[in-house]
Parts: sequence; structure tokens; C-alpha cells
Amino acid sequence: MKITDLQGQVILHNGVKMPYFGLGVFKMQEGTEVEDAVKAALESGYRSIDTAAVYRNEAGVGKAIRESNIPREEIFVTTKLWNSDQGYESAFTAFEKSLQALGTEYIDLYLIHWPVKGKYLDSWRALEEIYKSGKVKAIGVSNFLQHHLEDLLGHCTVKPMVNQIEYHPYLTQPKLIEFCMKNDIHPEAWSPLMQGHIMEVKILNDIGARYGKSAVQVVLRWDLQNNVITLPKSSNPERIKSNTEIFDFELSAEDMQIINKLNQGFRFGADPDNFSF
Repeated sequence: MKITDLQGQVILHNGVKMPYFGLGVFKMQEGTEVEDAVKAALESGYRSIDTAAVYRNEAGVGKAIRESNIPREEIFVTTKLWNSDQGYESAFTAFEKSLQALGTEYIDLYLIHWPVKGKYLDSWRALEEIYKSGKVKAIGVSNFLQHHLEDLLGHCTVKPMVNQIEYHPYLTQPKLIEFCMKNDIHPEAWSPLMQGHIMEVKILNDIGARYGKSAVQVVLRWDLQNNVITLPKSSNPERIKSNTEIFDFELSAEDMQIINKLNQGFRFGADPDNFSF
């Protein structure tokens, strides 16, 4: 992945270009909070916004995009199929609801949010049909471990283009990343900033000091240099802007290894093999 600037892209296996840097809007309130955050991000140069049905803020995301006056085709919109909507028929209904809430004619990337046992294969069949209809440009999964992906790859006619996973210095999942890369499934990080705990990691602050950068900026740069799409979440306009200031430096191979070695297999979110929602 060639890292150029904020609007740089990766090419997914179906040829769709996806920005490698975007705004996550998890836990942002529908209305002013999410609208202002999306507008601030777009004004700062972001061109990728990641939401989900369960976030209940798709309408605000869509409104902010329309009011930005940036052409729709220049903005990459991701949303996700929630667990209670999984299954073949219900996935179609849920997709249409998301499309309507966003107020757009198509979605750029639609993901299965979690690997709900006994349902994700049927959900994937629906996503394949939606993809073939042209209403979504790319399809993928979120929180899938290797065994979920192997199961899916054994049944699908369209391979997932993306796997969005919890990924940060305390959870690097190297074998899963390697499997995704080998199968042309692009990894994408959620919670790259460890739910705000990045600033508490002394070694990341020390590395940042050497580059004149914050621990947050170091980790976002580390994501990209590891070929992982990243989605920092913030509703603060200053932080939204500062998160983008990662294209004027490059982490050394030594510093990349130091950060890679921080891995503890520690999750801030749920375990994809053991969740109850």
C-alpha cells in the first residue's frame, strides 16, 4: 500500500478504490454531534465515513454528506448489517433501511457486523445478491476470525473485500492479518486508538516525541505502514484535524517493530467467538 496523503486509497480485489483513512462514528449521537463531526472530517479532507445500523446515526451521516456539497461519488460510505437483522430475507430489509436512512442511491461498502453463528452464511448470500444488483460497490465482514473466514470462503461465490477488526498495538492479530492478505481480503482497523488508552502507553509517547508527533499520530501512521486501513473515531474538530497530520513523517523499521511487539492479544471490545448481542 503506497501511503501518499489523506485521500490516498487501496484497491480492493474487485477494483473498487477505498480510502485507507476514514472517520468512525461509533457512539456519536444522531443529530448535531454526528453531523458536525462528519462535516468537520470532510472539511479536513477525509473522504471515508464508517457507520452502522446499530449506531443509529446513519441519517445524520447522510445529511452531513449531502450538506457538504462534495460530490457523492467522492465520498466512501460504509455501513453494517446488525446481528438481529442477520439471515437471508432480513438482510435485504435491513440493507434497504440503511440505504433509506443514509438517503443515498448506493452504499460503497456493506459489512456483516459480527459472525452470528448459524446466520452469517445466509446473510452473506443476501450481501452477494445486493452486490450483484449494484446497490453496493463492495461487500465484506467485520470481526471475523480466520475460522469464520475459512467457513465463508468455502461457501461464497463472491469473496469478502474487507475484514474490519479490532486492531491496535495491544491486539495485532498477525496470523489473521496474514490470512486476510493472502486471500485478498483487506484488513481494516476499528478502535485503533484503544478507546483513548493510547496516550497512556509511555513507549508510544516516547516514539512520538522523537518525531514531533503524538502517540495517536504514531499509531495511525503505524496502521497505514502495516497496510491496515484505519478509522479513528472523534467528534472533536481539533482532534479530527490532528489525526490527519500523519503524512509528513515515516516510522522507522525499528520503531515499527517496537510497536508490533506491544501485542498482548488484549481486546477492549468483545471476543468474536464469545459475544452475546
